[in-house]
Amino acid sequence: MKKIAVILSGCGVFDGTEIHEATMSMYAIVKNGAEYQVFAPDIMQHHVINHLTGEEMNESRNVLIESARIARGNIQPIEKFSAGDYDGLLFPGGFGAAKNLSDWAFKGKDSSVIPEVERIIKEMVNAGKPVGALCISPVLIARVLQDVHLTIGQDADTIEALEAIGATHKKTGHGEVVIDEKFNILTTPCYMLDANIAQIGEGAENIVKAMLDIID
Repeated sequence: MKKIAVILSGCGVFDGTEIHEATMSMYAIVKNGAEYQVFAPDIMQHHVINHLTGEEMNESRNVLIESARIARGNIQPIEKFSAGDYDGLLFPGGFGAAKNLSDWAFKGKDSSVIPEVERIIKEMVNAGKPVGALCISPVLIARVLQDVHLTIGQDADTIEALEAIGATHKKTGHGEVVIDEKFNILTTPCYMLDANIAQIGEGAENIVKAMLDIID
C-alpha cells in the first residue's frame, strides 16, 4: 500500500492548517487505496487567532499539539520524517503554512522556510517522489525550489511574489492540478479561490489521484 506523509501546521485556517483541506486530503488518500501518516513541527505558533472574531488572542500554542487535534493524536514530529519511508508528501493549506512553516505571510518573496520543511521537500524531490501542495502551501515549494511550475489560483499579489523568486505560475480554477514534471510537484488552489467544501474535496481528490499516478 502506498504511503503519503501529510504535513500540518496547526489547527485552524487563520493560524494553522485549513481543516477542510487536511481532512479531505486524508479522506482522498484512503479512498484511493493508500494510507497516510501525519507530521508537524514541534514549535510554537506565530500567534493564536480567535476564529469566531478574527482577533488575535493573548496566548500561545504548540503547532504539533494543535495539529494532533486533526490527526486524532496519530502524529509524529517532523524531525522523524524520512523520505525513504514514504511514497509522497502532501501539504494542506491554511495560514499556518505561511506563518508557522515559513514567514511568507510577513515577508513574501523575501521569506524563508523553516529548516525541517526545507529538508523534507528536498529529500522527496531528490528521491523523485511527488510533493503535493494545496491552497497557499505551494509558496513553501516555490521558496525552496524557486524554478518550479505551480498554481495558487488567481491571487495577483501572491502570483507576483512567486514569479519574483523564479516560479512559473498558472492561473487555475476549482479542482485543477498543475504538475511540474521536472520536480514532480503538484499544486491545486482550493481556498485560494472562493470555494465551497465540495470544491475543496474535488481539489484534494484530484491532487491525490495525480500523486498516486506518479507513484505507480
